[in-house]
Amino acid sequence: MSYISPGEFVKTMVDAGESKLFMATRDVLIRSFMAGAILAIAVALAVTAAVQTGIPIVGALIFPVGFCILNLLGFDLLTGVFALVPLALFDKRPGATFNGLLKNWGLVALGNLLGALTTAVLIGIAWTFAFTTEPGAAGQAIAKAAEARTLGFAEHGAAGWLTVFVKGILCNWMVSVGVVGAMLSKDVIGKVIAMWMPILIFFGLVFEHAVVNMYLFPLGMMMGAPITIADWLIWNEIPVILGNLVGGLLLTGMVLYATHLKPGPTRSRVIKPDNKVTAN
Repeated sequence: MSYISPGEFVKTMVDAGESKLFMATRDVLIRSFMAGAILAIAVALAVTAAVQTGIPIVGALIFPVGFCILNLLGFDLLTGVFALVPLALFDKRPGATFNGLLKNWGLVALGNLLGALTTAVLIGIAWTFAFTTEPGAAGQAIAKAAEARTLGFAEHGAAGWLTVFVKGILCNWMVSVGVVGAMLSKDVIGKVIAMWMPILIFFGLVFEHAVVNMYLFPLGMMMGAPITIADWLIWNEIPVILGNLVGGLLLTGMVLYATHLKPGPTRSRVIKPDNKVTAN
């Protein structure tokens, strides 16, 4: 399916990070808003499917549809720019600065949050007749998940906080591989397959994604979850963002950059008289 090898597409990763770094503010906000909104719709779909079938893995199987749509349309998630934008600095691209990187991350985070919150309100209205009735099974599932993934971690104190942080690392390791996966092929089918696989892994294993949680917890509170904004931020969103940063930057962006764009020196081969080949 027009496969592109890592050695060929890593430069594309750096180019993508550079283009995002210098994108107009309005475009960053629009694209990140739409990314947060579409991802939120996919969460609603996945939860609904899991509730209807009673099989959670069904939700994980179909959730990647939202990720594929937003990437094919060129929209940006915070998790993706964590992996790509720093590469412009590492590659010493002209004009790439740390302040510019922080500005980009901040704008994308804001856009994602606004998109996720907007969709949360719209879904809340759709699921409760404008908040005049009790939520159905999907809404109740969202509320239970919001409670379990905040107060459930809080019960374990520092160990709970560390667990959320690690789940954030594991999540964006996979999600950023999905972002990169879109660059592995030149046709839509190939891109979709390459994106679908790692996103299925992250969602199926219930890792923690910062943008998904910008939707999950506000909607959970609307659906009756007994948590506060402070619970959400302290016991989930903050450690998840930090974990997503580590996972995307170190385990995907830097790894691919280091070994495919800036690889170590190739070892020389020595052919001995007995025709055996060894490496020095």
